Amino acid sequence: MASSEEDGGGNGSVEEKENGKKRRLGAVATAWLICYNVAMTAGWLVLGIAMVRFYMQKGTHKGLFRSVQKTLKFFQTFAMLEVVHCAVGIVHTSVLVTGVQVSSRIFMVWFITHSIKQIQNEESVILFLVVWTVTEITRYSFYTFNLLNHLPYFIKWARYNFFIILYPVGVAGELLTIYAALPYVKKTGIFSLRLPNKYNVSFDYYYFLIVIMFSYIPLFPQLYFHMLRQRRKVLHGEVIVEKDD
Repeated sequence: MASSEEDGGGNGSVEEKENGKKRRLGAVATAWLICYNVAMTAGWLVLGIAMVRFYMQKGTHKGLFRSVQKTLKFFQTFAMLEVVHCAVGIVHTSVLVTGVQVSSRIFMVWFITHSIKQIQNEESVILFLVVWTVTEITRYSFYTFNLLNHLPYFIKWARYNFFIILYPVGVAGELLTIYAALPYVKKTGIFSLRLPNKYNVSFDYYYFLIVIMFSYIPLFPQLYFHMLRQRRKVLHGEVIVEKDD
């Protein structure tokens, strides 16, 4: 009897320790996510302010990308941590979906706009930059306030309404930018691997970009309608529940 009481006490102690550990890990994860989202909100705000100041001073979009590229590259590349957040489980979102979204942004920054300097002054570049900036300021603000359990309705409303216009406009900017890059890619053969070579492998970046452009056709509607469903759920959840009942 004494032995079983000691065993029970031991199990209770272990459970309490495990629960305490989970609570501490949860608190640490939440604190990290708050810091991360605050930093990302601030970073994209700095980028947005820099873009506005540049245009007000210069009166043109030409040279804008070059002016803000360091900030853009840093914070967009830093977003790779979001894939890690999903992989380790501190954010309950699909690793695959997050990976595709983050990698597509990084691809646009590093392998298109950074690498093909001839297109950096294209209007389409500024188009997706403006869309990204507004979207990310809204998104990271939403996450920050949500984690703090103090979410202003305007931030919530903006998160689930701005995308209706911004998402297709941003996609158009990205596609037009890739399209503008095609002649330069074909002419220079950048990132392409021609035969013969020691690897006996051929890769044509020009046709790869065309495939990327066509991949928007099935992917864009899926993501867009997913956001529309999320919008109905979040903004009109009570109405939907009433109809289901």
